[in-house]
Amino acid sequence: MTTLASGLFIDWEGLTGQSKFVVDLISFPIFSAIAGLLTNWTGVLMLFWPVQFKGFRVPGLQILYPYLPRRVQVLPIFSGDGKRLGFQGFIPARAEKMASICVDKALLRIGSPRDFISELDLEGIGDYLADHARDQVKTIVDEIMYRDSPDLWRSLPKQMKNAVYQRVDRQLPNLCHRAFESLGDNIDQLLDVKNFVIRYLDQNPYILKDLTTTIAAPELKFMVRVGLLGAPFGLILALYLHIHSQIPYWGAIPSWAIVLFASAVIGVTVNVIAVKMVFTPGDPQPRYKYIWRQALLAKRQQQAATDLAHILAYQVLTVENLSNELLEGPNGDKTRQLIERVVAEEIHKQLGPAAFMVRAAIGKKGYENLASAGAGAGFSMAPAMVDDEAFVAEQAKKIDEFAARKLRKLTPGEFMEMFYAAVEQDAWLLYLHGGALGIAVGAIHLLTFGW
Repeated sequence: MTTLASGLFIDWEGLTGQSKFVVDLISFPIFSAIAGLLTNWTGVLMLFWPVQFKGFRVPGLQILYPYLPRRVQVLPIFSGDGKRLGFQGFIPARAEKMASICVDKALLRIGSPRDFISELDLEGIGDYLADHARDQVKTIVDEIMYRDSPDLWRSLPKQMKNAVYQRVDRQLPNLCHRAFESLGDNIDQLLDVKNFVIRYLDQNPYILKDLTTTIAAPELKFMVRVGLLGAPFGLILALYLHIHSQIPYWGAIPSWAIVLFASAVIGVTVNVIAVKMVFTPGDPQPRYKYIWRQALLAKRQQQAATDLAHILAYQVLTVENLSNELLEGPNGDKTRQLIERVVAEEIHKQLGPAAFMVRAAIGKKGYENLASAGAGAGFSMAPAMVDDEAFVAEQAKKIDEFAARKLRKLTPGEFMEMFYAAVEQDAWLLYLHGGALGIAVGAIHLLTFGW
């Protein structure tokens, strides 16, 4: 069996005057610590970066890709269309799955859509819209009438037009209140929170990255530092190599093979320890089950819950996002029909005794169109609401406080289930990365110090 007692470029024993055993006792812990730090540091980076897939087109990959096993296809080294080879952070690459877990394990435990909407100041929103729409009353009424009944509206005396403006103006608060009360009463049919959040986070994967890096920032730093545990493992490896050749049969295995194998094991082990200490167990356990008793993130549940609620309130469940989902989402037509019904009832009341004459002048169909047109004009008030930063911030604060209160009431096990479930299924990729990087560092050690 061929061995090399020193490195390819430096005779460490001659340089230091020490035996190979002493050189190994010093070098293996240092290299193992470096391997552990690199493994965990790059592992944390790979969780989140890059947010968007970065890669290059490979000729023929698109033809081969459909025949690969599903477990291989979902690896973040392939673009979604299977045409490019590259990389995307584990969490952004699994945005849809991560979002689904987030909803199932957190949002649906916090409350239903009705619970979230009830936290908003619906009456205040109605008053806000009514107040900001007053300057638009004349424009809205003219727009509706000129579009649906231009001859009638042009023929009306100015005094009658002013009377209509005044009636609409007086009814605005009541109209807005009733519209938002109806939305609140029917919110479960109009807003599918799970599909909305999954779709939104899938389209905005950077929020998932921010969510984890913000909530678990101290724990992610700890995961990197845990890599230093490679040092004692390296010391154990050096001691073992000193007696390896004396072991019957097993000692026939080349030392370099033992070093590479042990380096891979060390890379995997420090990764496993880091992930497990941060995410498991949620509820405190006896020392004989877990030396650390409880996940580090679970110990900070109160602060982590506050951070999670803040991100949900200010980046996901915002007034703007909820408004867009209600009006432009899959059930947007139902929302519009609901508002149209409320607006139609109000316009009938606003026309009052003149309703019969108006109906006769413009026809039954035109009269109904007039009522429905009010809803379309009413939608133009919504941008003013979401453009007011103070108003939006006030509503976000209500959602923030509500979500934080609910998340803090979850048991540590329930709270941690959301985070660990998002990492657990793809943890093997981190471990594989740790093993590969460990082998690389082990190979560098062999080239540097010999075998």
